Amino acid sequence: MIAGFLAATGLTLGLSLTGAAAEPVRMGIAAEPYPPFASPDASGNWTGWEVEIGLALCKKAGLDCVVTPVAWDGIIPALTSSKIDVIVASMSITAEREKTIDFSDKYYNTPTVVVGAKDADGQATPEGMKGKIVGVQIATVHEAYVRKHFTDAAEIKVYQTQDEANQDLVAGRIDATQADSLALDAFLKSPDGAACCKVVGEVAADLEILGPGVGVGLRKGDTAMKEKMNAAIAGIRADGTYDAISKTYFAFDIFGG
Repeated sequence: MIAGFLAATGLTLGLSLTGAAAEPVRMGIAAEPYPPFASPDASGNWTGWEVEIGLALCKKAGLDCVVTPVAWDGIIPALTSSKIDVIVASMSITAEREKTIDFSDKYYNTPTVVVGAKDADGQATPEGMKGKIVGVQIATVHEAYVRKHFTDAAEIKVYQTQDEANQDLVAGRIDATQADSLALDAFLKSPDGAACCKVVGEVAADLEILGPGVGVGLRKGDTAMKEKMNAAIAGIRADGTYDAISKTYFAFDIFGG
């Protein structure tokens, strides 16, 4: 009886441990569309370069990941409170964020640009933005950048999504917007963006604010996940998966220097 009980208990424990190991990893993405990185299709399924890359990282790391949309301005609290397990949402690695969360190695890095009306003068500099209304998405490195560098702007308008800033630029309610060059490239290729706007220029580097690139956001001290993600980033770069996904979206190397 004892032997049978132990065998049954061992089986139960084994099944429990197997179940725990198989629990899905909640891959947090921003709930606001951010093409070509992430956006919902007609059925509500999230697609885009970053969604594909995130799932490829999970596969390489042997993790069963579930795409979990979270409002951008609450995505770090969602991670620290364990509502999600990782952030794969174009989050730049910065010293300020590293006070609260950890990051993997970078998985992409692209320039930051300012876009304005086609007939606009000026440059992507403090002097060029003087007296202009500049729109940015809330709680992003771009908001921090314009508040630091474009202090002579007539006004800094903050939006919940980059799409809202783009719409106000089309409507003439703001003079310029700053964001990642790839996100704004998608806007400039849209009918509205192509008709109204142009790249004013690339902003000057500020490593403290813009950081060295985008990484996977991780809970502080989660060294096991950090090691898995770093190995997965190196792995999909080495085996061609990263380039295969990227070539369906971009005609250049998104990884950056």
